Amino acid sequence: MAVRPEAAVVPPPPPGTPWSVPPAPPRSRARRLLAPVATLAGVVGAFVYVGAVDPNEPGHYPVCPLLRFTGVYCPGCGGLRSAHAFAHGDLPAALGANALAVVGYGVFAVVAVLWLVRAYRGVPMRLAVPPNWWWGIGAVLALFTLVRNLPFGSALAP
Repeated sequence: MAVRPEAAVVPPPPPGTPWSVPPAPPRSRARRLLAPVATLAGVVGAFVYVGAVDPNEPGHYPVCPLLRFTGVYCPGCGGLRSAHAFAHGDLPAALGANALAVVGYGVFAVVAVLWLVRAYRGVPMRLAVPPNWWWGIGAVLALFTLVRNLPFGSALAP
């Protein structure tokens, strides 16, 4: 029985030679846009829900466990009230509830638009944040938490 050339098994390359990976087939525009559009739909759905169900009324959402057990405001305390005010277009109230969350909404919006544009154009989105940026973000969160719990930082408390 003769082996046809197209059915022959290709031997692996010799040691030390990198494997040749064929390029992935191009994805359709709809397929590329699926992840960013689904992510935006989820975020919009969350904002619609928080905008409809008022977190200022007790009993709708759980209480922050850190605040409940220690009396300390975490960086996320007031985030739902901030999202509710933001969903209703009340930016001063949103900033008063949690200013850092409002900054986060802006950062998310910029990244989401960048992701959508790059997906539309077929350019892969790679968000590589260097470790020193993560340390900086952690320091900002820690400083925000510290200041909002001190008497002179009461303007940052929810």
